[in-house]
Amino acid sequence: MRSLPTPAHESLIVGTETGDDAAVWRLEEGRALISTADFFAPVVDDPHTWGRIAATNAASDVYAMGGTPRFALNLVAWPHGELPLEILTEVLAGGAAAAAEGGWTVVGGHTVDGPEPMYGQSVTGEADEGNLLTNAGAQAGQSLVLTKPLGTGLLATAVKRSDPEAIQPGGWLADAYTAGVAEMTRLNDVAASAALGAKATAATDVTGFGLLGHLQKLAAASGVGAEVRADSVPVLPGAWELLDKGFAPGGTARNLDHVRPWVRGSDDERILTMLADAQTSGGLLFCCPPAAAEVAAARLAASGHGAAVIGELTAADPGAVVVV
Repeated sequence: MRSLPTPAHESLIVGTETGDDAAVWRLEEGRALISTADFFAPVVDDPHTWGRIAATNAASDVYAMGGTPRFALNLVAWPHGELPLEILTEVLAGGAAAAAEGGWTVVGGHTVDGPEPMYGQSVTGEADEGNLLTNAGAQAGQSLVLTKPLGTGLLATAVKRSDPEAIQPGGWLADAYTAGVAEMTRLNDVAASAALGAKATAATDVTGFGLLGHLQKLAAASGVGAEVRADSVPVLPGAWELLDKGFAPGGTARNLDHVRPWVRGSDDERILTMLADAQTSGGLLFCCPPAAAEVAAARLAASGHGAAVIGELTAADPGAVVVV
């Protein structure tokens, strides 16, 4: 969390980050303001879909804190001499579609010339301070709920390395691509509501650091240990096959190298690589009482989410993640 100047009538709430660039400000009457930003290069070929994924991902930190996005600014870098502005129009339309679905308003933005296309949003939201979720509030004895399947890093790498026909109907990547796009464009609003309804005390979104990276940061910030049941972790259709074919992105390998000193239990590189897969617009990971976790996961699954209870938190070895 960045250190920001604090106006006299507001205060910066420290220790509420979800692992990415986000800040929370205390307002009047128990309200809190959440500010976050995220943007990245294309992960799919279709510009409208890319815009939708990027905007969905940008709002994820707000949902991870139990908040509601209210407005956003577009953030764009565009090689105008290489790509026509008509493509950018489609990207922005995709971002606007995600915002319309989530109920936030895109009020403007900023565009610069760049060597490669980049798009995302700076999103501002609000939350009840009493319901604010952080990555430092987890408690031993709670269960871990993951609300989306893993594997988007593998999928994005496979798409980049394959011919366009691979994702067309009948193509070898078609089913995985369809499932992956559905998850990457799925807002985390319902997941956030489920976390609050389950009386969650901590949450994070699972994005570039992978499940292991984000969970380790949550465990360390909360002073607890974590145990993950690998066979309970949901993955995208075909994701294991993509891993076996060598489509793990470089970011996943760096994730695993970084988190390895805190990982206990399994030394199965295949399993650990999947758990470290760098996600784009991933789900939420939240901590709540065991009975509430089972109910929340079942309700999310009934609504189409690939959600599951994947483990629990312990008092042993704070900051460590045991994979079983």
